Amino acid sequence: MDFLLYLYPISLAIISVFVFLLEWKWPWRPNQKQLRPRLWSDLLHLVFNGHFLGVILYGLGTALILPSFDNFLKASNLYDVAHRDLAASWPTWVQILIALFVTDFVHWCVHNLLHRVPFLWHFHKTHHSVADGEMDWIVAFRFQWTEVAVYKAIQYLPLAYFGFGYEAVMFHAIFGTLIGHLNHSNLNIDYGPLRYLLNNPRMHIWHHNYDATGRTTVNFG
Repeated sequence: MDFLLYLYPISLAIISVFVFLLEWKWPWRPNQKQLRPRLWSDLLHLVFNGHFLGVILYGLGTALILPSFDNFLKASNLYDVAHRDLAASWPTWVQILIALFVTDFVHWCVHNLLHRVPFLWHFHKTHHSVADGEMDWIVAFRFQWTEVAVYKAIQYLPLAYFGFGYEAVMFHAIFGTLIGHLNHSNLNIDYGPLRYLLNNPRMHIWHHNYDATGRTTVNFG
């Protein structure tokens, strides 16, 4: 657990500096300022709204919550049918692929609901408060904290429940951070053939259409 807590902040810092330098060297919108208004508030969002909470929830779930839940399952004679630790025996690379696929699908489903359900949009609209000239890597973290807490619980607690290992969870956190940075960045890239599998800046900017009404936006990848 200590390893996870150290590795993610280091990875977040490296990815942030890397994408910041890419934007500085090859900006898609050259007139857009990197040191812009609201940058400092977005830095606070970065500190509190990364995958930190997800990693912590995974650790707490594994060490504290699930052992008690296991006792309940065993006492109720449900342990054998509850598929606890289903993924624990899988190779790490299989865990990584399944974790990425399942959590991405869950993310897509929840994201749709955030735009289509008025009550949920009330929370998600913070992320869409991006004005013209603000779309850059750090916008990936501009979320209301309540949304982050629910989102990460939905993503990371099932990983703990089904026994996904530290390596798979950390890969998910770091890869998700990298893709989130790039999707919101001021970079004109689409990953070539991988654009059919991965969201990218050219597509995601339409989801943040400044003239859209929010719940009617498109491209939920």
